[in-house]
Formats: sequence, structure tokens, C-alpha cells
Amino acid sequence: MRVLVIGAAGMIGGRLAASLAADPEPGIEALTLVDVVEPAAPAGAVPVSTGVLDLTDAAAVAAAVAGRPGVIVHLAAIVSGEAEADFEKGYAVNFDGTRRLLEAIRAEPDYRPRVIFASSIAVYGAPFPETIPEEFHLTPLTSYGTQKAMSELLLADHTRRGFLDGIGLRLPTICIRPGAPNKAASGFFSNILREPLAGREAVLPVDDTVRHWHASPRAAVGFFRHAMRLDLERLGARRSLAMPGLSATVAEQIEALRRAAGDEAVRLIRREPDPVIRRIVAGWATRLDASRALALGFAADASFDAIVAAHVEDELGGRIAL
Repeated sequence: MRVLVIGAAGMIGGRLAASLAADPEPGIEALTLVDVVEPAAPAGAVPVSTGVLDLTDAAAVAAAVAGRPGVIVHLAAIVSGEAEADFEKGYAVNFDGTRRLLEAIRAEPDYRPRVIFASSIAVYGAPFPETIPEEFHLTPLTSYGTQKAMSELLLADHTRRGFLDGIGLRLPTICIRPGAPNKAASGFFSNILREPLAGREAVLPVDDTVRHWHASPRAAVGFFRHAMRLDLERLGARRSLAMPGLSATVAEQIEALRRAAGDEAVRLIRREPDPVIRRIVAGWATRLDASRALALGFAADASFDAIVAAHVEDELGGRIAL
């Protein structure tokens, strides 16, 4: 069986590809990695091929699907802040691109791959209870969240009609994201930890009391690997589910940073309120009931200290710059 990872040049895609190449799930014989920029090919136990794929190019999408991979992991997306700033681009990639992919699958005769779709907790919108229950309705308050919610519906309908076997993973905000800051509205959650751990200043645009739902890159890779081997019949008609995570305030994040790197690291955080970011974040989930995912075997991080420790180990070689 071949696995196609779309969005493999991204943070989660790259880590998932490296994990699968080094330690493939049973039955995986090859990996194909594509993105708008050609991904790097990780070394490992299975053959890896790479290529360029733009989801706005219908012919290119059809060609990628024509190889009939057994599993398609769909991670490609315009991030939240960019989708909000550029309405047309967000819909062209996040919604139209997803529909183009699903339609290309439907056009292949006698073909029903497993499709694992990276959704988001942005599909929920305020007002909501302190803990969002499994049955909570989808009322996104951003273009990004709307695009993800619409794609979830397409995934479920294509599964119902027998064109594919789909599962949507509503990812928590991934923290700590490595690399340079991006245009995601949630980026500051990672910035205020990653930058000080590397001895650099970071900007905090919201209050310390802001609470949010998080998962580490390690946990995210685990979500997708588990979705590859899960019996999807157990999902029934409800094909998308909230992934488990950690609920923490910004203040609790900062205290985890203090325990790992001391007061010197905390002093590198500069408070600079941003009304646009504050407005967007105010409509985001703070805690979810992920009991359905937990019952299906998905696993969360143990603590925020563990998230910080994993970042130091994976990205800093076990050494804090300060």
C-alpha cells in the first residue's frame, strides 16, 4: 500500500513523513510526499518519492490521485490568519482544493481510499460552554473555520456515498511549533515559548488569562498514525472528531517556560496587545470533551511541561540557549 501525504512540506506533514519513513505502519510499502513546494525526502525503511502539487490545479490533483494510493493524508491548507486576510485565497485552497481532491477520488472507478483530513477546532464558535461537548454544533466565526467545517461535511457525504473512507481530525492548536513565526492567528502560543527558549524576544498580543486547547507536534503525528490503523467503521456516520489536548492559559504556558528556562526566559516576552488577534482568539475553544477520540485510542500530551521538554529535545538538541 502507498501513502500520499498532501502538505508534506509543512510542520506536521514533514514530521509525519519522517516518522512513517523510519517506522512505517504495517502494510505501507511506499510514501509519496507533495506540497506547493517540493518536500524533502526523509531517509527510512520504505521508498519515498516527492513532487509538487497545487490544489488549485485540477489536472495536477487528478494526476496525483490517478496513482491510486491506499491512504491519502490531506494536510494542505492556508493558515487561519492568512485565510482571514485573503478571502479568495483561503476558499480557493482550503475549500475548493479539498473538494477538487475528493472529486478526483470519486472520478476513479473502483477506488475507495482512506482519506485522513486535517480539520481544526476552529470549526467551533462562541458562545460555547466551558467544555465543548461532543454533540456541539459547528458555528465557526472565521473564514478558516468555515472552510474546515464545509470540508468536513464534504468528507462525510463522500464517505456516505461510498466514494472514499474518510476521517476528519479536529486538531488542537499545535504548540510548540518549530521554525519561524507564520501567519496563523494562533502563532503567538508557540512564539512565547519557542523564541525565549532560543534566547530571542517574543511578542504576546493577548492577555495572560486567555485559555486554549493545545497538542504538541509529537501528539499530532500520533493522531495521524493512529487514524491510519483505526477501524473506521467504529466512527459510524460522524466522521470528524475532536482530538484530545491540554487546556491551558497563557499564564500557565509561561509558568512552564519559567520551570524549564527560568526568569530570564520569561523576561524575553514583550506584551504588545493586538486587537485583531484578541478578537479572533476570543471566539476559539478553551476546552473540549474528547472522550470519543480517547475511547477510539487517540492520546494526548501528559502536561505542558512535557510539551516544552519535547520541543527542547526535538528542536534544540536537549539544550536551552539561555
